Amino acid sequence: MHRILLAALDAADPALAVQRALALRRQTLHVSGHLYDMRRIGRMVAVGAGKAAFPMTSAVREVLRGRLDSAFVVAPSRTTGRVQSGMMVVEAGHPVPDRRGLQAARHVLQLASSLDEDDLLIVLLSGGASSLLPLPAEGLTLADKQRTTQLLLRSGATIAEVNTVRKHLSAIKGGRLAAATPASVLTLILSDVAADDLGVIGSGPTAPDRTTFLDAARIVRRYDLWERLPVAVRIHLVEGLAGWRHETPKPRSLTFRRVQHVLVGNNRLAVEGGAKAAHKEGYERVLLDPFVTGEAGQFGRWMGELGKELARRTTLPGPVCVLAGGELTVSVRGSGTGGRAQEFALAAALAIQGTPGIWVAGFGTDGRDGPTDAAGAVADGETVERARRKRIDAARFLRRHDSYTFFKKVGGHIQTGLTGTNVNDLYMLLVHPI
Repeated sequence: MHRILLAALDAADPALAVQRALALRRQTLHVSGHLYDMRRIGRMVAVGAGKAAFPMTSAVREVLRGRLDSAFVVAPSRTTGRVQSGMMVVEAGHPVPDRRGLQAARHVLQLASSLDEDDLLIVLLSGGASSLLPLPAEGLTLADKQRTTQLLLRSGATIAEVNTVRKHLSAIKGGRLAAATPASVLTLILSDVAADDLGVIGSGPTAPDRTTFLDAARIVRRYDLWERLPVAVRIHLVEGLAGWRHETPKPRSLTFRRVQHVLVGNNRLAVEGGAKAAHKEGYERVLLDPFVTGEAGQFGRWMGELGKELARRTTLPGPVCVLAGGELTVSVRGSGTGGRAQEFALAAALAIQGTPGIWVAGFGTDGRDGPTDAAGAVADGETVERARRKRIDAARFLRRHDSYTFFKKVGGHIQTGLTGTNVNDLYMLLVHPI
């Protein structure tokens, strides 16, 4: 299992993903079919934001061989390496935005606005960029956005829903960064969302936005958050609904004629990398497709039941590895600590209890599952019994969404530290026929 997870992580290496997409040949920059004549470009500036921002930006610098005029990186704490000459790095708050991110977002917007029409702005986006670049719209404060973000993250809203609201409270998201610069824009993206939706990744600062203030208001109502939002946020949304606030730039905007988006990596790369490793280990591999979403507990139970069904079959040619990728959610009730990967593993553990030959794992590729220091967790048919011997009720911990505390007491945590990439989560089931 360890080797399969490592192979999946290696397949999503952000620096290699960028290097595969870019090539400088003489005076022409080749980017996945797009060509840029370096002789016709004035200044060339890179801006990276997200959990993989540092390695992605470093890779661009390496490919361009000194042609890059400057680089600015905003990343979570402890995800950066040795800072190179000409590169400025800011570590900011994630998943809840902080003042460092606010100052960084202001700098990014000012930098983009200072460029000319013959310049090229290269934007490196990865998961986490939404939190790392918090620039509240006029009339809102950072505290307003922090409170709203916390409410949304605990509500069970999907990342697409969270980012729809964020975009309509922001001066930089939802295509507003692209609209702020006269320069050409090249955005390289490491995707962490379902269907690789460019408008959702990092809240799409350079992408056209198909969502509206009405969508944002409906999401807030759907999760019964309206009365709990800061007053300024409610006023802002009402003004947007009334047409008193500018909507985000839409797909037909002339802004996007000078913007190119290139997807350099996604969750599927990691899943396929893990599948290849599983095959080498002797497993008959099965990939679940499409990108899985929904409640972590429900998917964990389903995966556990699938494992039991496979284990009972006498026609299996050998051990089976089932791999899925995606981003599940946890609708938190109470004050438990955990994350979607750990909740998945705990729910699956309850489903497979007492059944030998089954292992499950939930793994966040960024190395951090929820607000914890664990990347995920591993469980088997004996996990619940081991807990019972310690007088720990696994079902009770699941009801409280306290999966981190459960695995801390019982064992099974996956600890990697921050990995410098982010292509969502991996969910794995290993079955050896009984």
